[in-house]
Amino acid sequence: MDDRKFAVLIAGGGSTYTPGIVLTLLDHIKKFPLRKLKFYDNDGDRQKKVADACRILVKERAPEVEFEATTNPEEAFTDVDFVMAQIRVGKYAMRSQDEKIPLAHGVVGQETTGPGGIAYGLRSIPGVIELVDYMEKYSPNAWMLNYSNPAAIVAEATRRLRPNSKIINICDMPIDIMDRMAAILKLKDRNELVFRYYGLNHFGWWTDIRDKQGNDLMPALKEYVSKNGYWVGGDYDKNTESSWEETFKKAADVYALDPTTLPNTYLKYYLYPSWVVKHSDPKYTRTDEVEAYREKNVFGECARIVKNKSAKDTNFTSDQHSTYIVDLCTAIAYDTKQRMLAIIPNEGAISNIDPTATVEVPCLFGSTGAERIAMDKAATFQKGLITEQNSVEKLAVDAWEQHSYTKLWEAFSLCKIVPDAGVAKDILDDMIVANKDFWPELK
Repeated sequence: MDDRKFAVLIAGGGSTYTPGIVLTLLDHIKKFPLRKLKFYDNDGDRQKKVADACRILVKERAPEVEFEATTNPEEAFTDVDFVMAQIRVGKYAMRSQDEKIPLAHGVVGQETTGPGGIAYGLRSIPGVIELVDYMEKYSPNAWMLNYSNPAAIVAEATRRLRPNSKIINICDMPIDIMDRMAAILKLKDRNELVFRYYGLNHFGWWTDIRDKQGNDLMPALKEYVSKNGYWVGGDYDKNTESSWEETFKKAADVYALDPTTLPNTYLKYYLYPSWVVKHSDPKYTRTDEVEAYREKNVFGECARIVKNKSAKDTNFTSDQHSTYIVDLCTAIAYDTKQRMLAIIPNEGAISNIDPTATVEVPCLFGSTGAERIAMDKAATFQKGLITEQNSVEKLAVDAWEQHSYTKLWEAFSLCKIVPDAGVAKDILDDMIVANKDFWPELK
C-alpha cells in the first residue's frame, strides 16, 4: 500500500442503498483511503434527503473526507478516481410498470428478467452511456463500477457502444448467495470460498466450490440446498422479506433440475415461470413492497438524522454486499489480483459460447481491470439456456440501436418466460405506451 487517497463518486446518490454503501466505505477507509466522496443524481430533491444525512455521517466518522452532492455533471465527474453507478431510470414508477404489465398478461413480472427486464434495459442504456461519457470527459483516468440493472443488457450495450471505456459491470446477487453458502457451512464469510462459476448475469451456475485448503465443499452444500434452498433462517434471516424468503427456498427446485451444479436464484423465473405467476399478486408487486418498507424506513431515518444533526445513534449499517465494491476498488487501485465475478465479453472464457456474449465469470482484478479466468465448456443444458437468453439480450440492444419494433418483438418472443409471439406482442404494445418518455420511437 502507499499513501494515496481516492475520490469516489456515487452516481445515483438518491438511492436508498446509498447510506449503506457510504458506511461500508467509511468502515474500510484504512484499506481504501478516501480524500473525497461525491454524490450525483439528476433528481436533486431525492438526493438531498439522502445527502444531508450522509454529510453528517461523513463529518462524524471521517471529518478529513471532503463531501459534496450535486446535480451538475461537470462538478460531479471532475477529479474522481472511481464512479459507483447505481441509477434507476424511471424510478419506482416505471419499475412498477415493468412488473404489472407482464402479470396482466399472465407472464412473470420482474425488474431484471423477462419483458420487465427488457423494458428496464432500454431505459438504462442511455442513462449508463451518459455516465460513461461524463466520466471520460471530466476524469478520463477513472474507473466505473456499474451495478445499475439490468446488468446483462447494460453490459452488452457498453460492449458495443463504448468498447474501450473503463467500465466494469458487476452484480451483488452471487455475492449474497455466497454469503449464504458461507453461513450454511459455518465459515467466516464468502472470502473463504474458492469458486468456479459461469453464465450470464442473474443466469448462472457454480460448478465447483472449495475452501482455501482445497477441500471440496460442493457435497455438503448440495445436500443442504436440495432440502432448504439457500434459506438459512434464524438470526441470519430475521430481517429477510417474505418475497426473498420464497426465492431463496425455491432454489431447491431449481437445483433439482441439474444436481451437478448450484444455481443462481434468478433461474426460478426462467425454469418455473408458471409457479412464479401463480404466487404473484398483480396488484401488489415487489415495487409496492419496497416502497412500503425500504423507502419509508431509509428516508425516515435520513430525516431523523438531519433533524437531530447527528448520526451517532443511527440504525443504518454497513452494507455487507457492497464490501465487494470496496474490494474491487482496492484491487484496481493496488493491483492485488483479487478473484471476483464480473460481467465481461466472453472472448473464450466459456469456450463453447459466442465470444461476443457478455458472460459472468470469475476474474482477477488489477490496475488494468479484469482478467477473465477460463471456465471450460458449458454443459449442454446450460449452453442451450445461455445461448437463448444471450440472444434475447442482443436483440434488445439491436432494438435500441436500430429503433426497431421487430427486433424488440423478437426479443420478447424469444424470452423463455413468454409463452408465444402473440402474448409477446400484446405485452410489447402496452410497454411502448408506458415507456413513451424513455424509449426511442420504434419503427
